[in-house]
Amino acid sequence: MNGHEALAKAILNATDRVYTVPGYPITQVGVLTGAEMVVNEKTGLEYALGDSLSGRRAALVVKNVGVNACVDPLLQATAQGLVAGVLLVAGDDPEAVGSQTSQDTRIIGELAEIPVVEPDAGSCFKAVEAALRASEDFSRVAMLRVTPGFLEGEVTDTPVARVDGKGRLSDRSYTMHGRVTASRVLFRKMKEWSDASLLNTWGSEPAGAGPGMGPTRVVTAFPPPARAGEYRTIHEEGLPFISDHCRHKFLPEFEWRSQPQTLEERGYYRTFCRDCTFKHVISLMQEAGLRPVCDAGCVVLAMNPPYGIGVASYGMGSSIGVAARSTGVALTGDYAFMHSGINAFMDVYEKGLPLLCVILDNRCAAMTGKQPALPLERYIGWANPRTVSVSEKEEIKRLLETAERPGLIVIRGTCPEGQEHEIVAYRDM
Repeated sequence: MNGHEALAKAILNATDRVYTVPGYPITQVGVLTGAEMVVNEKTGLEYALGDSLSGRRAALVVKNVGVNACVDPLLQATAQGLVAGVLLVAGDDPEAVGSQTSQDTRIIGELAEIPVVEPDAGSCFKAVEAALRASEDFSRVAMLRVTPGFLEGEVTDTPVARVDGKGRLSDRSYTMHGRVTASRVLFRKMKEWSDASLLNTWGSEPAGAGPGMGPTRVVTAFPPPARAGEYRTIHEEGLPFISDHCRHKFLPEFEWRSQPQTLEERGYYRTFCRDCTFKHVISLMQEAGLRPVCDAGCVVLAMNPPYGIGVASYGMGSSIGVAARSTGVALTGDYAFMHSGINAFMDVYEKGLPLLCVILDNRCAAMTGKQPALPLERYIGWANPRTVSVSEKEEIKRLLETAERPGLIVIRGTCPEGQEHEIVAYRDM
């Protein structure tokens, strides 16, 4: 079988759901897997992260430039963690045969500090399963990079058993700095994983990666195995990514703390402004037993004490796509919704997914200086939103309990002037 067919079979064997945005050279892989088309790549990755929170392995199949649209939730997931494995299949086009660019997406894998695996003819099935296990072991998305040379060539590998692992969300007692520290402790273990991986095979010169020829095969592209540095020649598709990292040691070096910083160690946590008009909305959601995925912006504070109702947060405009495949409740602000959440909501609405989206509409970007936000009502009439004043507590409670799904509740209020998020001493919890 050719690479398209083998990769599709490997993905179907190892995952529970597959999403795609078609484009050269991975269109056929999406077709062969029966992947669900999504409105854009960012939404697809958010859906996959939602599946992960629900314990389902998921894959997103996109072309090289499609990876660009995934960068925000991709990087956020490294610090926030995940549960079941998530695989980002990136179809690179080094010769720009069917693309407007020949970018090498392994660089984005390095930026996101995620494992990058590039299979060859003898490792396709093993590589897909290994990438998903790495995603679970290191609690972050894994990238599988493929090129036309691999996809159009013959694959000799055969199916392997699926063995699910389990990742974890970052510890809620950590500060954001602590979450990043914890993720980088795992990054150090990724280097050990690459060095020990049986996907790589060692022999004589030269080494090859992907369809690159050579008796020695380098499959764990990032972090590259230390032993690859012993080879004078490494044939790669695209940039000399592995060669440069081995020879010049571009791997990131971090200052390591012995333990990630906790809220208790720092001594305080942040919450909403003292006179925030929306605080009782969070309390009503808490009373209703709702567990939202939170967006970037003020609503992310619903994850902090004294509420702690937010399950996860994967960046600007991400709550809708993630929640649609997990908790069924998204909490966002008007700015984040208009920034990129609206794309996911269009997809959710068209597919009739059981999602309740709650928008706190303060008409500004409160976390970045209260710059004016676009007026929601000009853009969302098609979704039949239920708009209510923040002062109408009983109506808000009723809507939270009875709103249709998919449904959109817009709660409108005004930020207090001259206030900032409150800092509360940890001992006062």
